[in-house]
Amino acid sequence: MKKFLYLILLSVFANAHFLTFIPSSDNVSDQKNTTINFEAMFIHPFEQTGMTMEKPVGLFLENKKNSLDLVKTEKLAHQAWNSSYKIKRPGVYKFFVEPKPYFEINEEKFISHVPKVIISAFGREDNWDKPLGLKYEIIPMVKPFGLYSGNLFQGKVLHNGKAASDVEVEVELYNTFGLKAPSDTHITQVVKTDDNGIFSFVMNHKGWWGFAALIEEGTKKFEGKDYPIENGALLWIKAY
Repeated sequence: MKKFLYLILLSVFANAHFLTFIPSSDNVSDQKNTTINFEAMFIHPFEQTGMTMEKPVGLFLENKKNSLDLVKTEKLAHQAWNSSYKIKRPGVYKFFVEPKPYFEINEEKFISHVPKVIISAFGREDNWDKPLGLKYEIIPMVKPFGLYSGNLFQGKVLHNGKAASDVEVEVELYNTFGLKAPSDTHITQVVKTDDNGIFSFVMNHKGWWGFAALIEEGTKKFEGKDYPIENGALLWIKAY
């Protein structure tokens, strides 16, 4: 009986946690509709099951000097966060969320994922591959706001500004389409970076795709004991 319960718990927690950061659009072109709405939630995006997300340290545009207001909401029956930003001029806008580290008792580690989205406004397409200078970051190697399903996406993982080789990158679709995976192992795809920190993945369905490069570094205490921190560089990309 104990073994049976253990297997159930293992199946529940085996699939990836993603700090899911979804904007209402990755392209702004209508002068009458220039407000971008954001959802930030800690979930299993393919399975569409939620977890409670504490209020993040902040949601920022480009750097920590430009913070956006956060409003508590509910997503998938759990606490999540909303925000918005009104775009006033053409440009390429990069937003990111810094969460409070989450302790995952079943994995005996802290999870600290920083997701980023890149938005084009009124036809500007410059500097989309310029890093923000985050400690853990994914840089797109293809234009991130003009992709179709079936396109090959490539990203470069940076750790302290340098290419990070042999890093696992977990990939999941934000599955609002009711898709069913043939097995649990198909839910989270995994690729690895090469010697130059670059990974590749074909987005085989329309929708938002999350790419999470995971680097275990540092420790944090929980109830007097040190546990490792899983640091995630996340990038959310939409395929049309």
